[in-house]
Amino acid sequence: MKIICFGDSLTRGVTFVKGRLKILKNNYPKILQELFLNNYKDEFGEDIHIMNKGVFNDNSDLLIQRLERDVIQEKPDYVIIEIGGNDCDFVWAEVAKNPTDVHEATVPVERYINNLKSIVIKIKEAGPTPILSTLPPLDPVRYYERIMESYSSQVSDWICKVGGIEHWHSNYNRSLKKLAEELNVMSIDVRSAIKRAGDLKDLISDDGIHLTEKGYKVFAEEIFQKLSRILENDTRIKMDKV
Repeated sequence: MKIICFGDSLTRGVTFVKGRLKILKNNYPKILQELFLNNYKDEFGEDIHIMNKGVFNDNSDLLIQRLERDVIQEKPDYVIIEIGGNDCDFVWAEVAKNPTDVHEATVPVERYINNLKSIVIKIKEAGPTPILSTLPPLDPVRYYERIMESYSSQVSDWICKVGGIEHWHSNYNRSLKKLAEELNVMSIDVRSAIKRAGDLKDLISDDGIHLTEKGYKVFAEEIFQKLSRILENDTRIKMDKV
């Protein structure tokens, strides 16, 4: 069985520690692989491959560009799609320079949803089963602090006037969940799972958006639990237990 984890830096396993971005070895695809090997060794043996196709700073426009190479040509059984945090972000240098102007998100929500729809349809047509991950939560306070350190307080003022970053982030997440229903595609709510798991300061790193190793563990465990249920009923794959 082959599973591709397709997404941005949250799939890649980026975290923010002591003022620097770093890539964790124990990212969610790595932890997911270990969960399957530890729990389904009798069913799969070593014949389970989980590929990390996460790229730092990617958005849905960029995901479409590498869909054929990174997903379709690999011929996976399942594709877990995690994208949106960079789509709903802004060009903060431009906001800081012109804080009274109107600014659009990097990928406006309508284009974001159209991109996701295109990705899901193309994956379905190629044979694999697409699964949409919700956007993991962010920590608005630490997110604002990080942005203001890099730019100015005017950036935070502008965000608040247009509803706050949590408003934008949640809007993209709601739109993703609605699309999943419309396309009859499974979505896995890692957002709620992480919020339920404990103090977000332990689960989200210092920049307010990337996860800690503990956060990525919760992400992987939620994917594992939901994906296991799907595999029970997959006629392509024989499994004896969950």
